[in-house]
Amino acid sequence: MSIVYILIGFVLLVVGGEFLVRSSVAISFKFNISKMIIGLTVVSFATSAPELLVSLQAALAGFSDIALGNVIGSNIANIGLVLGITAIISPLIIDKDFYKFNWPIMMFFSFALYLFLYTGGNISRIEGAALLIGIIIYVLFLIQRARKNRIEVEGVDDSLEAISGFKIIVWLLIGGVALYGGSELLVTGAVDLAEMIGVSERVISVSIIAVGTSVPELAASVIAALKKEKAISLGNLIGSNIFNIASVLGITALIQPIYLKSEQLLTNDIFWMLGFSFVLIPLAFLPERFSISRYKGMILFGAYVVFIGLAFLK
Repeated sequence: MSIVYILIGFVLLVVGGEFLVRSSVAISFKFNISKMIIGLTVVSFATSAPELLVSLQAALAGFSDIALGNVIGSNIANIGLVLGITAIISPLIIDKDFYKFNWPIMMFFSFALYLFLYTGGNISRIEGAALLIGIIIYVLFLIQRARKNRIEVEGVDDSLEAISGFKIIVWLLIGGVALYGGSELLVTGAVDLAEMIGVSERVISVSIIAVGTSVPELAASVIAALKKEKAISLGNLIGSNIFNIASVLGITALIQPIYLKSEQLLTNDIFWMLGFSFVLIPLAFLPERFSISRYKGMILFGAYVVFIGLAFLK
């Protein structure tokens, strides 16, 4: 039954996340919030809801390894799996914002996470609050830069402006119930599966759960790449990693401090996350500048396969 729970949990998280994003955008339009701000704040926070519910549910249930492993594994999957496969299908062009703004901030939050875990063996409420303050400052900078450079924000459906209040409420209810139910089933199924096959909760969280919460991004980018449309941008993936650390772990730790139970999250997995994040810079400049080509995508995807293989072998 654990496999069934996990599969149903994934489906509910995807459905719940989609309804939450759509209802959140529709509500924002009702309050006459600009499309740019909706794209940079509302959509970004709403799309992190599945990871947040899973991590929060796991932390409250006493499975801190799942709460941490979910975020660390998702950040690895966003680069190794999603970016790797997308680049293999259709090479990505890198803009200067990547290495001047987004990448340094992702590395800052990644090292902050490592520092919190290394120094105290947990993410306390104070550290959770610090992460939240950090993401708020980051979003304010994003808005300021978007206004200054007149950046057009994508991913906001204009048709949601005409949605009725009743439908918004229904969507919110569906989204909330689906996300709660999905996170409950996913965490329960993951714990049962770990016991059944004789691996740790940490292994299940950095692999199966992390891939599951990255499926929406993977599906969207693969479909776009196959259709020769603009695939998911590197900036979006970097932004997702930043939100995973700062908002998901920040909010979770503020409600329930997250304790490090498996040392391998600190001595192994987080270094894979830092490595995948760091390697984007040399890949961006060598040998072809400002592009993630097919063979670079193969390198990322191959490294991800190695990471998953080692996680289960150990």
